[in-house]
Amino acid sequence: MGKRRRWRPTVDLCRTEGFPVDRLELIHDHKFNRLAHSVKRDIEEASPETEVLLHRMDMDDPWDLEEVYTKLFDFASDYGFDEDRERYHIHLTTGTHVGQICWFLLSESRHIPAALIQTGPPRGGDDVGTFDLIDLDLSRYDALQQRFDQQTREYGDLLKGGIKTRNVAYNRLIDRIEQVAGLSDAPILLQGESGTGKSELAQRIYELKLQRRRVKGRLVHVNCATLRGGTANATLFGQRRSFTGQAGTERAGLLREADGGVLFLDEIDALGLEEQALLLHAIEAGQYYPLGSDAEVTSRFQVIAGASGDLSAMVSEGVFRIDLLTRLNLWTFHLPALRDRPEDFEVNLRHELAQAEKTLGIRVGFNSDASEAWLRFASAPGTLWPGNFRDFSGAILRLCTLAPRGRITRAQVVDEIATLERRWRAADTDQNSQLVAKYVNGPVDPFDIPQLANVLHTCQTSATISEAGRRLFAVSREDRKSRNDADRLRKYLAKFDLSWAELNDG
Repeated sequence: MGKRRRWRPTVDLCRTEGFPVDRLELIHDHKFNRLAHSVKRDIEEASPETEVLLHRMDMDDPWDLEEVYTKLFDFASDYGFDEDRERYHIHLTTGTHVGQICWFLLSESRHIPAALIQTGPPRGGDDVGTFDLIDLDLSRYDALQQRFDQQTREYGDLLKGGIKTRNVAYNRLIDRIEQVAGLSDAPILLQGESGTGKSELAQRIYELKLQRRRVKGRLVHVNCATLRGGTANATLFGQRRSFTGQAGTERAGLLREADGGVLFLDEIDALGLEEQALLLHAIEAGQYYPLGSDAEVTSRFQVIAGASGDLSAMVSEGVFRIDLLTRLNLWTFHLPALRDRPEDFEVNLRHELAQAEKTLGIRVGFNSDASEAWLRFASAPGTLWPGNFRDFSGAILRLCTLAPRGRITRAQVVDEIATLERRWRAADTDQNSQLVAKYVNGPVDPFDIPQLANVLHTCQTSATISEAGRRLFAVSREDRKSRNDADRLRKYLAKFDLSWAELNDG
C-alpha cells in the first residue's frame, strides 16, 4: 500500500474534480513570500490551466479585526469584478480565523460577489478531500427566511401580550419597538395617556431583551410619583448606616438592584429636579454615591422611562431637565389612546374576558345582544375612555363578577355604561373646576364652568386666537354676516377678566 500524500488545501483545491479554477489570486504576507511562490509552482504543475497571481498584503497584526478588514476591503474595492463574464469564489480554509470572518462579512455584504468554499482533508480511507460550496444568497433558502419571519412575529406577539391587534398604526409601532429593543441598549421613552399600557409594555420589552440576551439582570420598577421627601434619594441610590447612625438603616437602593438589568422609571414626569440631576449622572456614568458614602457605587443598567405628561412642555416650564430629556428621548414611542384604536376593541374584549376568567376562576361569556351593545358603546366616537385600559378592564371585570350563571346580559351592559358615564362626568366636572380656578380668581357660577373650561382648553391647544375662535364658533359663525371669531372670543374672555395673551403665555 502506497504512502498517502500530504493534503495541501490550496493546491488540492485546484485538483478538485468538477471544479475547474481558471485563475487563483493568492494573498500572502511578506513573511511567507517563499511559501507563496512554492504554492504557485505546485499549482501550475498540478493544474497547468490555472493562472496563479500573487498579491502581497503585509499585516502588522493578522489578528486585528480592524486592520484585516480594512485591507481586504481596499483589495475588494480596487479589484474590478466582472460578474457578467466571471464567477468568483473565496477559499475560507486557509488564513487566520479573523481573516475568515472578514472574508465572510465582505461576501455576505456583497462587497465581494463571491460564494464561499470550505475544504478539508481526506476522511477515512478516501484519497480525495472534502469540498463544500456555501452560497450566501438567502433568497434561495425560503425555509430559513420563513424562520426569521416567524421569530419576528413571535417577538411582536410578545410585545402585544399575545393580543392579535388590528390597528395599523399600533402594529407598526410595535414592529419598530421590537427592532429597537432587540438591537439597542439605549434608553427607551414610552409616552402616552394614563392607562395606555406603558407599564405592561415595559415588562414585555424587558422579556424580549432577556430572550435576545441583551440583559441578564432583573427588571426593577420605580414609581417616580411615590418618590417624595427625604426618602426619595435613599430609595433610588441606597443609604449607608453612617448616614443615620442607626442599625438596620442600610439599604442597597433600586439602582443597585437593577445592575445588569433594566430600570423602569414609571411616571418620570413626577420626579423632582434634584432627583433628576442625580439620576442623569447615574445613567450616563454608571456610578453614583449612596447617602452617607464617600465611595461611588457602580451599577450598569438599561433604562425604560414612562411619562403621561408632555416632557417638552415641562422643560419649557422649568420642571423637567432638558439634559435628562435629551438623554432619554433617543427612542421615543407614543402609545395611542384606547379611543384611537377602534379596530382593537373586540380582540381586547376577548383578552380581558380571559383575564377575568383567570382571576375569578369561572367561565364567563356575553349574550350576543349584550356583546353588540357593549362594542357599539366602546367604539362610539363620543366614548372617550379617559382612563383607557384601566377603565376598560375594570368594566369587564365588574361585568364578569356580576354575570348571572356566567352569562353577561344586555341589562348588565346598560347598567355598566351608566356607571362609567356617571364616573366620567364627575371626574370631568372636577377637572373643569380645577382648570377654571387656575385662571379665574373670583367665584364662577356652576352653569358657566363647563363652557368656560372648554374655552380655556381650546385656547391652550390652538396656535392663534383666530383658530381658537373658528373651533369654538364653528356652527354659529355660518349664520353671521361678520365672522370675526377672534373678536367674539376676546369679548367672551373679557367677561372673566381674561385675555388671549394671558392664556397663551400660560
